[in-house]
Amino acid sequence: MAEINNTQYFKVSTDPETRVKSVLEIVYSAMAEKGYNPVSQIVGYIMSGDPTYITSHKNARSMIMKVERDELVEELLKEYIRNKSWQQK
Repeated sequence: MAEINNTQYFKVSTDPETRVKSVLEIVYSAMAEKGYNPVSQIVGYIMSGDPTYITSHKNARSMIMKVERDELVEELLKEYIRNKSWQQK
C-alpha cells in the first residue's frame, strides 16, 4: 500500500505521431483564423526554421517549435502517401 503522505503521479504517454498531427492541426487552424495561408506559412517555417512564419495566436508558434522540423515533414509525407489514390490500387 502506498504511503498516504506521498504524491502519486499519473502520466499519459502521447504517441509521437499523434502529437505531431495535433500540433499541425492547431497551427493550421490558428494560421487560418488569422487570415494567413497555412500551407505557405508552414512550408516557410519547415524550409527556413524561422519561427516567425508561424503566428503566436493560440500559442501556435511555441507549439510548433517543440516538434522537430523533420518530424513535421515525415508526418506530412506519411499522410500524403496514405491519401494518394495510386497508393490504394
